[in-house]
Parts: sequence; structure tokens; C-alpha cells
Amino acid sequence: MMSKFTDSELEYVQGQQLGRLATINKNGEPQIAPVTFKYNADLDTIDIGGLHNGESQKFRNVARNGLVSFVIDDVLPPFYPRGVEIRGRAEALADGGQLISPQFSPALIRLTPGRIISWNLITDDPAQSHLARNV
Repeated sequence: MMSKFTDSELEYVQGQQLGRLATINKNGEPQIAPVTFKYNADLDTIDIGGLHNGESQKFRNVARNGLVSFVIDDVLPPFYPRGVEIRGRAEALADGGQLISPQFSPALIRLTPGRIISWNLITDDPAQSHLARNV
């Protein structure tokens, strides 16, 4: 299976441990939370877990409305921001969280990309400094 991510996006995503997941609460308001994640190469998804993932507001939000946005970013010195935003549909699953870390709860949020936006991942190619596409 060919990934929806470019090679540089995959390298970046797999080298990071923390991202921010934006969900929509029951009142239609945005909610954002820092989360631990892992790229799932078998499904080409982002799997999100945590110590109490199944009891979290983000988990309930995803179960109710699966539209999400997920950002992974950092800044290289002296000031070179880079990152990936993944928009798509997420599922609230009862099992799988412990595959990310054995101490995590079983509950898992699985994000399937619909749109990927990346910036400044390839420093030597200005033409690819910003990529945005529906996948």
C-alpha cells in the first residue's frame, strides 16, 4: 500500500512524539488537546492514545463527531518553524491504545487523513517548503 504521506512527511511524523488534536464538543465549539501518537503504517493512519484516553473529552468528542484536525510541529534554531497538519475523520475505538504504550488505556483514537498540509520539512527545496493536498 502506498502512503498518503510524502517520504519527508513520514520521516518527520515518525520522529515526533507529541501533537495537538482539535475536536468539536457537543456545543459545536472547538477543543484542542496535546496527545501522544504513533503512525500506523499498516493502515496509513495516525493512532492516538493516552493514560485515560477512553474517559477524555476528546474521546467523547470523536465518538460524537469524527471531524478532527491534528498538528505536529516544532521550531529549529534560530527560528525555522516546521510541521504537518492532518485533517480528516477519526474513530473512537475500544482497543489498540496499548500498542502505542503498554501503560496507556486500551481506548484509541484513529485518524484517517483527508487533507495533509506540511511546511518547511525539506530545507533545500523551496518548491516543496509548503505542500497542501486532499488525499
